[in-house]
Amino acid sequence: MYAPSTARPAHHGSDQGMPVDVAHDGLTAAAELDLTGYDVVVLDRDLPGLHGDVLCQMITDRADRPMVLMLTAASAPGDRVSGLTLGADDYLAKPFHFPELVLRVRALARRRPDARPRVVRVAGIELDPVRRTVVRDGRPLALSVKEFAVLEALLRAHPGFLSAEALLEQVWDENADPFTNTVAVTVGRLRRKLGDPPIVSTTPGVGYRIT
Repeated sequence: MYAPSTARPAHHGSDQGMPVDVAHDGLTAAAELDLTGYDVVVLDRDLPGLHGDVLCQMITDRADRPMVLMLTAASAPGDRVSGLTLGADDYLAKPFHFPELVLRVRALARRRPDARPRVVRVAGIELDPVRRTVVRDGRPLALSVKEFAVLEALLRAHPGFLSAEALLEQVWDENADPFTNTVAVTVGRLRRKLGDPPIVSTTPGVGYRIT
């Protein structure tokens, strides 16, 4: 389950700057869906506990439903049609190449009715989450995955603040230590790479924002 604007455990998706929750059975997945607003759900059709078909129909019935990419070992055309009939927005047969999965997830996120603009432009910064590029005043920046994700979160929150806790939730996974200083360290590195004039401000007790 993929949630660019929320977050949770990160596996391969975190390597692509996508916060990811992983549920190993249908019942756990259903519980996570009640707790977190996802943009895209990558749904294995053969989930134990609660079958993927049932979960897909439950997702389809939600008013704020995420996009659904259904995975299955069955690759016959009839299986793809039945999966899409259940409400899935896309279908991918196993085995698949991970880069293709990432591209499909990003495409579904952009197709979501309330999807945010792909390219973010704020205060002289232009960030493209698909091409993974950042430019400030015409100068390309080389950012790590976490620095990129923190900057994207701050740009999308502009002109508002994001607390360290909010950034920890959006960019890291659910196993991150809430008392860690990793957010401050990452923001510090990001500030150095963004250069002058300083553009990320900190208000004690409130959080960070793009000025």
